[in-house]
Amino acid sequence: MLFALSFTVFINTLSYSQDIPQKGKSIGATVKDSTVVNLNKPAEPETLNAEKAADTTVTDSVKPKELLEHIVKYSATDYTKFNNKKQQLYLYNNAKIDYGDMNITAGSITIDYGTNTVYARGITDTIEGYTQKPVFTQGSNVVEPDSIVFNTKSQKALIYNSVTEQGEGNVIARVTKKENDSVYFIKNAKYTTAENLEDPDYYIRLLKAKIVPGKKIVTGPAGIYIYDVPTPVWLPFSFFPQSEKHTSGIIIPTFGEQNDRGYFLQNGGYYFAISDYMDLAVLGDYYTNGSFGLRLENTYAKRYRFRGNLAFRYENLITSERGFPDYARNTIYNLRWSHSQDSKANPSSRFSASVNLGSSTYYRNSINQINAGSNYLTNTLSSSVSYSKTFEGEPQVNYSLTATHSQNTNTQTINMTLPTFQGSVGRMYPFASKSGSKKGIIQNINLQYNVRGENRIATVDSLFFKKEMFDDARAGFQHTIPISTNFKVFKHFSVSAGANYNEVWTFKTIDKRFNTVLGEEEVETINGFDAYRTYNFSTSIGTTVYGMFNFEKEGKDTKLKAIRHVMRPSISYNINPAFDKYYNTYEEEVITADGLTTRDVEFSRFEDAIFGAPNKNFSSSMGISLANNFEAKVKDRDSTATEPKKIKLLNSLNFSSAYNFAADSLQWSPVRVSGSTQLFQNQMSINFGATLDPYALDNNNTRINTFNIDNGGSLFRLTSANLTASWSLSNKNKGKDKSNNVASDNPEDFLPKNMDFSNEQINEYQNNKDSKKGNKDDNEEPSKFFNHKIPWNVRLAYAVNYANSRRQNEISSHSLMFSGDIELTSKWSIGASSGYDIKNQGFTYTQFRFQRDLESWNMNFSWIPFSDRTSWNFFIGIKSSILKDLKYEKRRQPDQQL
Repeated sequence: MLFALSFTVFINTLSYSQDIPQKGKSIGATVKDSTVVNLNKPAEPETLNAEKAADTTVTDSVKPKELLEHIVKYSATDYTKFNNKKQQLYLYNNAKIDYGDMNITAGSITIDYGTNTVYARGITDTIEGYTQKPVFTQGSNVVEPDSIVFNTKSQKALIYNSVTEQGEGNVIARVTKKENDSVYFIKNAKYTTAENLEDPDYYIRLLKAKIVPGKKIVTGPAGIYIYDVPTPVWLPFSFFPQSEKHTSGIIIPTFGEQNDRGYFLQNGGYYFAISDYMDLAVLGDYYTNGSFGLRLENTYAKRYRFRGNLAFRYENLITSERGFPDYARNTIYNLRWSHSQDSKANPSSRFSASVNLGSSTYYRNSINQINAGSNYLTNTLSSSVSYSKTFEGEPQVNYSLTATHSQNTNTQTINMTLPTFQGSVGRMYPFASKSGSKKGIIQNINLQYNVRGENRIATVDSLFFKKEMFDDARAGFQHTIPISTNFKVFKHFSVSAGANYNEVWTFKTIDKRFNTVLGEEEVETINGFDAYRTYNFSTSIGTTVYGMFNFEKEGKDTKLKAIRHVMRPSISYNINPAFDKYYNTYEEEVITADGLTTRDVEFSRFEDAIFGAPNKNFSSSMGISLANNFEAKVKDRDSTATEPKKIKLLNSLNFSSAYNFAADSLQWSPVRVSGSTQLFQNQMSINFGATLDPYALDNNNTRINTFNIDNGGSLFRLTSANLTASWSLSNKNKGKDKSNNVASDNPEDFLPKNMDFSNEQINEYQNNKDSKKGNKDDNEEPSKFFNHKIPWNVRLAYAVNYANSRRQNEISSHSLMFSGDIELTSKWSIGASSGYDIKNQGFTYTQFRFQRDLESWNMNFSWIPFSDRTSWNFFIGIKSSILKDLKYEKRRQPDQQL
C-alpha cells in the first residue's frame, strides 16, 4: 500500500497529460507545425480573450493578470490550434489576426502569449514556391516582408526582406527594426521610385537609415546604382522629405553657361507652403556678369469656390562688360494671372481673369530655359478681367465690368479698356398675350435696352504704366434700344423688321480752325459732356429651299444614291438718315494756280469720340445673300447597313453683295464668296474665299463707275482670294471599325437575315468560330521584340492669299506649316515642327524633338538647327518629383548676337 501510494504521488507530480515536452527546442521567427488538421470549411473568425490562457482546472483565489491589452481576433482556412501548455496559438493558411490597430495577414501565424510575441511568415508550396507572404498593417503604414516578429507589449518588431511605400518611392530592406509606431531603422536597404520592385532599373543604396513614416528618411552613406551597377555618385548622408502635406523647402537651381553672360544658376529659390489654400514659390536666376532674374509664382484654390494662379517674372539682362562699347542693359518683365470661379459658388454672379501682359520683347530676349521653345513665336499678348451679375425676373437685368488689354509684340502698340461697363434689360413683349404662343406682327413686337461704357487707352510699350498713357484716354457711353418683330408671309417666307435708337455720350469733343499765321489746321480739345442721337430702320425676308437630285435607277444598285442641295436666300433693306446737323465747317486757305483761295472744310466735333461720329450721308441699301449646303447619299460599305450613308460635299458656299440706292456712283458692292468643306473622313478641312468686283479700274488703278464687262473685261474682276487647308493624319484609328461597334459573339448577328437556320447549324457555326479563335490565339501570339505597328501623326497647314485690288496680281503670302510625331516603340518617340515660306523661299522656325522613356527616367533632346535661335538641349532625369534634381542637362546656347 505504501509503494502504491508513493507511485501514485510520483505519477501525479511528474507526468503530463496528452502532451510530451521536447527538450532543447525553441520557437524561432518562423514556425512550421508538423500537425495539420484538415477541415471541410475554413474556420470561422474567433475572439480570444486574455483570460482564456488560464487553466480552467486550476482554482486560485488570486485573479490572474491579463497577458494581452486588447482582444485578439483571428481566423485561418486550414486550422487554428491552441497549445495550452506553451501558451501558443497556431494559425495556418490565409491566417489573419487583428490586435488593436495592428493587422497581420500571412500563410502561417504563431502567437506566443507567454512572451507577447507574434511570428508571421509565408508558406512553401512545391508548385508555387514561397507564397502568402505577410502583410503587416498598423495605422496607415503597410509593410510587405518575407517574415516578421512582433512584440505586442513593446510594439517593437523585426521585419525581414520588407517593401515599404514611402511617399512616391519604395524602401526595400533586408532587415528592418520597428522601434515604435513612428520610427523604423533599416540596414543595407534600397530606395527607388521604379515600378518593377523585383528588378528596379535604378535605386539608391542606403547602408543605414532612419524612417519616420509620412515625414522623412534620414540616411548615412548613400550611392546610386543603375541596374545593380554602382556609380561613383555617393553622398555621406542624405535626406528625403516624405511629408503628405505641403511643406516649405529649398528649390535646388540648375546650372550652366550662357555665351555672353557667363555661368549661371537658374530657377533656384524657396517654396512657401502658406496654407492648405495658398502657396508661394520665390525663384531667382543669377549670371556671373551681373545679370539676374526674379520669379514669383502663387497658386490658390478653395473647393467649390474658386482657383487660380499668379506669376510675375522680372529679368535684368546685361550684355558684355561695363566699359566696352557693346555694353547694354535691358529690363524685361511679364505678369500672368488666371482665375476661375466654380459654377456652384454663385449662379447669379461670376468673376474670371486671364492676364498676360509685360514687355513686348520678353519672350524674345528672356534667357531663362522655361521660356524657350514655342513662346519665342508669341507675337500677341492679351488680357481680360471681368465680373458679371444677373438679376433674375421679368425682365431680366444683367451688368458686367470688364478690363481688357491687347498688345502687339511686333509693333509694341497697346490697346486697353479700363474698364468696359455693359448693362442690359432683357427682351420685353409689350403686346404679347398672357397665355398661349405669340402670333402675328403685333404680338411679336419686342424691345430691349443696352448700355455700354468704355474708357479706352492707346499707348506704346515705352509708356506703359506711366502718366503719359492716360493723357489721350477716351471715355463715353452708348445707349441702344432695338425694337423688332417677325412674322411669316405666304407660309414659307420669314420676315423680320426692326428699328434701332442710338444715343452716345462723350466727355471730350474737338473744335477745328485754320491758323492763317502758321498756315495749318489747329485742333482744340474741349472737355465737357456732349451727346448725339441717331436711328435707323431695317427689314429682311428669307426662306429655305430644298432640292433633291436622285441617281437611283430601277434594277441597278448605284453607288451614288442622291444629292441634296439646301439654299437659304435672303434679301435685306437698310435705311440710315443723314445727321449732318452734328457737322460744322471752317475756311481753309489753299494755294492754287489762280493764287490764294479758300475752301470749306467740314468736320464733326465727335470725330475723336470713343464711338465715332454720327452718319453724315443718307444711306438706303439692299443686301443680297445666298447660303448653300450640299450633301450626298452613297451606298454604305457595310453590307449590314439598311440605310445609305450621308456625306457632306460642301459644308457651306455663301454669296453676298449689296446695292446702295442713295449713292450717286459705285452703287454695287463687291461680291463676297466664301465656303468650307471637309475631306478624307473629316480629317482635312478646307476654307476658301474670294472678292469679285463688278467695276473697272482706270489708268491710275482707281475704281470707276463703269462695269468691268463694259470696259472690255469679264463680268467680275477678282480682287482678292484666300485658301487655307489643314490636314491631320494618323494611323492610330486605321483599320478599326469607324462606328466603334464592338464585335458580337452571337452567330445570329452574322448569319444572313433572310434565311432560316436550325439550332444544329448555329451550334456548328459557333464551334467553328471558337476553334478558329483558339487556333489564332495559340499560333499567332504577337512578338515581344517587334512592334509591327508604329503609331504616327502628322499635322499639315497650308495657306495662300492672292491680291489684285490695284492690278498688282501677286501672291501676298504663301506658306506651308507641318508638325508630326512618330512612336518608334512604346518608349521612344521623335517629332518635328517647321514650315516653309513658299513666297520668300525659306524655312520658318524649326524644331526637332527626341524623347525616350527609360522606365523611371526621362531622356529628351531638342534641337533648333537654324535661325538666330540655333541651339540644342539634352536632358536626362528621374520622373519622380521628389528626385527631380537627380538629372544631367547639357545645352548649347544660341549664338551671341552682335
